[in-house]
Amino acid sequence: MRTTLEMMRVWAAATGLLLVALVFIQMYLGRPVAEALPMLVAAIAGFELVLFAQDLIQRRRGRNG
Repeated sequence: MRTTLEMMRVWAAATGLLLVALVFIQMYLGRPVAEALPMLVAAIAGFELVLFAQDLIQRRRGRNG
């Protein structure tokens, strides 16, 4: 069973990928990209990087759970 944090990470990753695809589609079609989209993608990526770093630190210390 997955924890709430793991499910939140899955949703954040899926949302980030969807937003990145939206930005590239808008660029490909020649439409202006909303200023908030790249910032939102960066915020989601930062969230994922922080959680990834925490996982690495916990594994290194030997705490699995």
